[in-house]
Amino acid sequence: MINNISKDSSSIHVAIAGLGFGQAVHLPAIQANGIFKPVALWHPQSERLERPCNAHNLLGFNDWSSLINNSNIDAIIIATPPEPRFELASKALKAGKHLLLEKPVALNAEEVAELRRLAIQNNLSVAVDFEYRAVPLFMQAKKLISQGVIGEPWMVKLDWLMSSRANTSRPWNWYSQKEKGGGVLGALGTHAFDIIHWLIGPTQSINAQLSTAISERPNTQSGEVLKVTSEDIALIQLEANDFNSNKAIPVQVALSAVSRHGRGFWLEIYGSQSTMIIGSDNQKDYVHGFGLWLAKEGEKPHKISPDQDLNFNKTWSDGRIAPVRRLQHWWAESILNNEPMIPGLSEGVASQRLCDLAIHSSTSGQKFLLD
Repeated sequence: MINNISKDSSSIHVAIAGLGFGQAVHLPAIQANGIFKPVALWHPQSERLERPCNAHNLLGFNDWSSLINNSNIDAIIIATPPEPRFELASKALKAGKHLLLEKPVALNAEEVAELRRLAIQNNLSVAVDFEYRAVPLFMQAKKLISQGVIGEPWMVKLDWLMSSRANTSRPWNWYSQKEKGGGVLGALGTHAFDIIHWLIGPTQSINAQLSTAISERPNTQSGEVLKVTSEDIALIQLEANDFNSNKAIPVQVALSAVSRHGRGFWLEIYGSQSTMIIGSDNQKDYVHGFGLWLAKEGEKPHKISPDQDLNFNKTWSDGRIAPVRRLQHWWAESILNNEPMIPGLSEGVASQRLCDLAIHSSTSGQKFLLD
């Protein structure tokens, strides 16, 4: 573990908050980005910091004020559980730090909007890790849709049926608690909504039904069986305003974290000229294994490869690292060029607003129209 940080003006000095996804994905991605230099890790429990800091020669912080007031740190990646993100991020923005935030960005859309206000007020770049925008086949799909290959979209269907929490003995933790940002909406819904907004257009209406299949889980610390308050299944009907035709397109979204032998991620876009399918049945890696198919009228679906310029120049066994590295690079360009970051907090607000409305819709049984 290093004892201090010496400033290197040729690179952007980055600290990472969170030792789960932050250490497993963001840290190797940052280490492979020539513009960034990882310099520190943060975790509230100091005993958790010694091993990773020594392994990567990084400074360790367990006090947030000390981290954000260190003048040799330019930017922070916040990859903690959702509940503390708003407080951590708002304090960091007030201290003048650029941010990359995991999603859900905060516990509600109002908090995300407040972070956007602070970022604008302080002229700071804030990225949100909607990494599917950085996956080559998704970028190829966006390119083909923009070229009008599918024509006018008629219907969109997204099934994201995973088995990550299908084991009933999996321990109770923050994911089990709705009030702490847990549940399939925060884990998968935030990405699903952003993908729809990016590929098709903004949402006009939402109607949702949420449920909890596994209602209790064991607490490994106390030995008790505790109630699960977060949803593990979400069935959602949307209307998206198509970018090109300006028409309302029906969108069906099915999300599950408890589907044993679930089919994985499958996005089907049915249009006037052709059908496009993006899918993967990989239950272990949320990025590796995707395919893209296109079928014009009278033809069978044929597989599409991404254009060469969209391919990664380096990949890892963990498929998440390469798209996160690409998104980090976009963030670096935003910082250096003082330009808006996309995907950023505006995209985060739009996605989180749908998560909030899905909960309200399921509770009230109402369909909600968006402005």
